Amino acid sequence: MRLLCFLLLFSVFSCYETSRNCKDYKTGKFYSEVLINDMLYKSTFERTEDLQIETYNKNIDSSKLRWINECEVIFKTINPKNMAERKDVHLKILTTTDSSYTFEYSYVGETKKQKGIAYKIIK
Repeated sequence: MRLLCFLLLFSVFSCYETSRNCKDYKTGKFYSEVLINDMLYKSTFERTEDLQIETYNKNIDSSKLRWINECEVIFKTINPKNMAERKDVHLKILTTTDSSYTFEYSYVGETKKQKGIAYKIIK
């Protein structure tokens, strides 16, 4: 009986697949939220195939993009103002919905990752 229950549960959960339609989020206008140390950081950004312009706290940052695959991208700040901005950022889209995606990011080469969610802005 236990084996039957296990097989039934295994078959149900093995059919569940996380949705990732990353193509839908390579370009467009977005709103993003990231929770870091109990602080919610919000920003808006516009992304083309090879450029992202982000506005956060009335500051504008521009980054060149290099897509590794459909769901992973490397950001390189165009005009870095300090050493932290000189570090490239790796972002990976984890899941997608029809209007948002969940992502994780970190500096290239570092293991500590942060997670966030971005919502596509549709006019």
